[in-house]
Amino acid sequence: MFLLCVSAIPWTTMSSPQSKGSSMKTMGIWLLRSLFLTKTLSASGTGHLPKVLGGPVCSNILRELCEAGRIWTLPTQTFPLLCRKEFIRICKKEVSVPGAMIMKDESLRSQYGQSEKVVNKVQDFQEDEELFRYCTLPEVLKYVECFTGPNIMAMHTMLINKLPDSDKQTFLHPMHQDLHYFPFRPAARIVCAWTAMERADQDNGCLVVLPGTHREPLKPHSYPKWEGKANKLFHGLLDEDEKSPRVHLVMEKGDTVFFHPLLIHGSGINKTSGFRKSISCHFASSECYYIDVKNTTQEHLEKEVVEMVHKKYNTISVELRDVWGFRARLVQGERINL
Repeated sequence: MFLLCVSAIPWTTMSSPQSKGSSMKTMGIWLLRSLFLTKTLSASGTGHLPKVLGGPVCSNILRELCEAGRIWTLPTQTFPLLCRKEFIRICKKEVSVPGAMIMKDESLRSQYGQSEKVVNKVQDFQEDEELFRYCTLPEVLKYVECFTGPNIMAMHTMLINKLPDSDKQTFLHPMHQDLHYFPFRPAARIVCAWTAMERADQDNGCLVVLPGTHREPLKPHSYPKWEGKANKLFHGLLDEDEKSPRVHLVMEKGDTVFFHPLLIHGSGINKTSGFRKSISCHFASSECYYIDVKNTTQEHLEKEVVEMVHKKYNTISVELRDVWGFRARLVQGERINL
């Protein structure tokens, strides 16, 4: 199933008592605005559409979503299976992906060897033709284009395999905004497509979002102050409000959600004995532009990333924008700035 957007009616769980006074339908529409629309509806409440790119298909979709909170499904059940097969090949080192970061739990290697029980993430898979097919699916791009326009870049690709983690909490992903990692703008021309490769729920660490936070500015991030080991670059909000209403996105295999890079979100630990796999891509208009992050809340991120790149590739001089330029791959249209 291909889930265009979130509706709170059938499959979200509100964890905050503050949400009890709101109807589920209202919360569903709120989530639609948070996870799909780049701008809010007019204050008059008349249902006028925000300005989106693309033609009548995009406009009709947004109109129906705004008015009815409906969900569209498309047949993409077979693709998660193909992704899983390629992931297993990567885990077994049957295939090497140029430029990809294969992140592992080294403490498990002696017990399980090279297998999916050790690898928790394949990042930057843009040079793996099998996995990169996800970024070119017409079912995905027809909605991505509503935000980016016809010139589309794949900027950040990940296949996440959330390992069982009930004791260590190693793979708890703190609440964050994706824009913290990106040295390109504007945010309104960036969108993430996130597809569940198997059922994702609160037991195995599904996505958790704070509805409406895409309207807020980029906030300062750093490593979370909790006990235990924090994964490299797993930054979280410095001023997280733990009382804010949260929505857990329970998704079936093949369901896909689109969300804004300023939306505050994270994911819990996997308390099961199985895995929670997902594949995602951050798309951006190739007409977006790079910014200098020096003297901003992102400056410390650049220093950390540059240090990592220097150690791995022995580079002399590199900036954050150079790293993202290496990751970027044209999906559709013309490559202009990125």
